[in-house]
Amino acid sequence: MRREPHMKLADVLDELGMSRAAFYRMRARGQAPKCLKLPNGQLRFRRTEFEKWLNGLEENTTC
Repeated sequence: MRREPHMKLADVLDELGMSRAAFYRMRARGQAPKCLKLPNGQLRFRRTEFEKWLNGLEENTTC
């Protein structure tokens, strides 16, 4: 299966197990991954940037 270089917001929400409202709150606080805003207002996320952001959330301590 080929993975697309850009993810839609629904893909990001699904991967994070997060609601749209919670994501937009996180985004308003500047804690969300970088994204591209298309002329039609939709958001796209570079998969590489999303994975880099996700890895940056990793803690050194055990959960």
